[in-house]
Amino acid sequence: MIKKIAIYGKGGIGKSTTVANLSAVWASEDLNCLVIGCDPKADTTRTLYGKRIPTVVHTLKENRKPEKEDLVFTGFKGIQCVESGGPEPGVGCAGRGVIVAMKRLEQLGIFDDDLDVVVYDVLGDVVCGGFSVPLREKYADEVLIVTSGEYMSLYAANNIVRGVKKLKGNLSGIVCNCRNVDNEEQIVNDFAEKIGTHVIGTIHRSNLIQDAELDAKTVVEKYPESAEAQEYAKLASSIMTNENISTPEPMSDEEFEEFFKSYLD
Repeated sequence: MIKKIAIYGKGGIGKSTTVANLSAVWASEDLNCLVIGCDPKADTTRTLYGKRIPTVVHTLKENRKPEKEDLVFTGFKGIQCVESGGPEPGVGCAGRGVIVAMKRLEQLGIFDDDLDVVVYDVLGDVVCGGFSVPLREKYADEVLIVTSGEYMSLYAANNIVRGVKKLKGNLSGIVCNCRNVDNEEQIVNDFAEKIGTHVIGTIHRSNLIQDAELDAKTVVEKYPESAEAQEYAKLASSIMTNENISTPEPMSDEEFEEFFKSYLD
């Protein structure tokens, strides 16, 4: 069966880095991967392809009948890369780009290819209909949430859980992407327990990851023997073997405030 995963999280929390490195691990294990960037910044696949690729939205403006090769670009280890894109800032709904892209990809039969893993990198605002498309339209079977132990990151994660519950989605777990705040791993583990899930893996903060990204590569590609690459490999394995999938129960805003304040005392 195809593994279809939507990865959500607050903007800037490291979703794209996580998606790219996980895909690089799976591709290195000879799995056929399709990565779809659903963020209007269109930067998910940069480290897989080596540079930014044309977005579906932009290509459709230039060519109303694009072929598969106009939208799907082959990156590291054969990973198929797609960026939905979106309108210029301040012009329109960014989530609309996701809707347009998914419909076009489906029309071209992209999802009918021989795939093992499909990964969606989705902006954390599941309030917008566009960003809920992978889950709402059943393009993805499960959700992973990337968060740090910071207040706003966890607050966004709790809101995402609300969306997952409303859409009757399956939450596979939390990825703790560390920012080196006090008691971070304990906070994230306790948060996961509070909402009825678990921490599926932890990625520690590292300048090596940023160094690889400056070279438009994943750390898995540039530094395959590094401890950082091994953390992503461990996370990738945990995701593939995970059976702890649940319908989460978000905290109310009041409960969340009390939860977070308990770590400040």
